[in-house]
Amino acid sequence: MKKRTAFIGAILSLIPFGQTLLIKTGVVLSTTVFMVSVPEKVNAESVEYYFNMANKKAEMGDHYGAISDYTKVIEMEPNNNVAFYNRGNSKTSLKDYYGAIADYTKSIEINPKHTSSYYNRGNRKMDLKDYYGAISDYNKAIGTDSEHYKSHINSSIAKEKLGDLDGACIDAKKGLSLMPADYKLKYENQKWINNNC
Repeated sequence: MKKRTAFIGAILSLIPFGQTLLIKTGVVLSTTVFMVSVPEKVNAESVEYYFNMANKKAEMGDHYGAISDYTKVIEMEPNNNVAFYNRGNSKTSLKDYYGAIADYTKSIEINPKHTSSYYNRGNRKMDLKDYYGAISDYNKAIGTDSEHYKSHINSSIAKEKLGDLDGACIDAKKGLSLMPADYKLKYENQKWINNNC
């Protein structure tokens, strides 16, 4: 088998680039096959390749596969905060909240101005009923983006859970004032504001 492969390789090396060779058995060989396969192998080892594969797997709901590919990205680029953030999102989908919090924390260490990492870490703390921790993260998200209305709204919810209705009202009103107009129509907590604030 190796001799046959070597023979075919030797023949292909004699064919001018892009030309085809018809062998007596009807098999067509071309040198372009080798040109296509080399970049795929190189591409398969790149950060971009694994990152794109991870994103596709996450979109299709294959979060274990996505986590594996994001981990490969992180191994190649340990300071890729977006890979940590996205891996945290996949862990969230699998309800691995502690793992997600660890990834969001690492994303924040790399980029302390990544608003979404604070926001999502706060959401995972809410899932774990760590309302004080969640409020702290929402405040940090607001510190990086003062118009992040979702952080104001979720901070309001956490404060209500802790019995701080005054603080909840302040955050809910602020979040509502920053919310895009088309979202305001869908905002279900308007009644809560009307009844409690």
